[in-house]
Amino acid sequence: MEFFRIKNDIPFMRHAKLLNVISVVTFVAAIVFIAVRGLAFSIEFTGGTVMEVNYAQAAPVEKVRTAVVAMGYSDAQVQNFGSSRDVLIRLPLKGEESNAQAQKVFAGLVSLTPDNKAELRRVEFVGPQVGAELATDGLIALLFVIVGIMIYLALRFEWKFAVAAIVANLHDVVIILGFFAAFQWEFSLSVLAAILAVLGYSVNESVVVADRIRENFRRMRKASVTQVIDNAITRTMSRTIITHGTTETMVLGMLIFGGPVLFHFALALTIGIVFGIYSSIFVMAPITVWLGIKREDLVKPVKTKDEEVLSP
Repeated sequence: MEFFRIKNDIPFMRHAKLLNVISVVTFVAAIVFIAVRGLAFSIEFTGGTVMEVNYAQAAPVEKVRTAVVAMGYSDAQVQNFGSSRDVLIRLPLKGEESNAQAQKVFAGLVSLTPDNKAELRRVEFVGPQVGAELATDGLIALLFVIVGIMIYLALRFEWKFAVAAIVANLHDVVIILGFFAAFQWEFSLSVLAAILAVLGYSVNESVVVADRIRENFRRMRKASVTQVIDNAITRTMSRTIITHGTTETMVLGMLIFGGPVLFHFALALTIGIVFGIYSSIFVMAPITVWLGIKREDLVKPVKTKDEEVLSP
């Protein structure tokens, strides 16, 4: 189904060199920000105090968050946990003992809501070693996803598509990390989950484009490689507008109305979706051309009767 049917092919490959220069500059800038400024890791990675507070009535999450920030914990995470009456608070390390830190914060919360009785249910300390293990596990998960995508694309299409798609997907990941490093946005486990989701989302777009390129090689036998790719991307534009538009609408809803808990998760998805569309067109497709993709790589030549007789 095509709601946005485009009659004439858009010459995407004509502007590929210019846009790839922009991509390289953006990619290098992202690496520089990551290397110089680093990522602002959340307490899941750096360690800290986790405390669970139960309220007799619905928990005033926004008041709790404001009070915790006023106590000097600007990097604290406050969210509902299990029910509307339970609040989970994550406090960064401040050089003080974990229980003393929790008691200090809890005392401030008790005085905040005298009419809504609060009870400290649980206090746990997450050490930096646990955070390092989470970071390592996250990198291993990312590596497995990348290797799996390469194997899948190499088997389904051709190794040139696998290399091009991985370069495009890594481009998206590095750009997301670059944004988080440049603006020092908090990098948490939810952001890591968003990056893994972006990888899957981007490779899906690359598969759609690659599949249409393979079909065009069979159908457009007299067309050049660039004409085949331009036609493939143009023919998938309607799908791209619909799928990415609806997805981005939902993600923007989380970004605007989801509150602080979902903000960075939705922000990573927003950046990833936008650059995922860009990389599928102006990173993945040109790389396949530069790697020398041709009709014979995807379409097996049909043997004539004479060739079939002469073949052993």
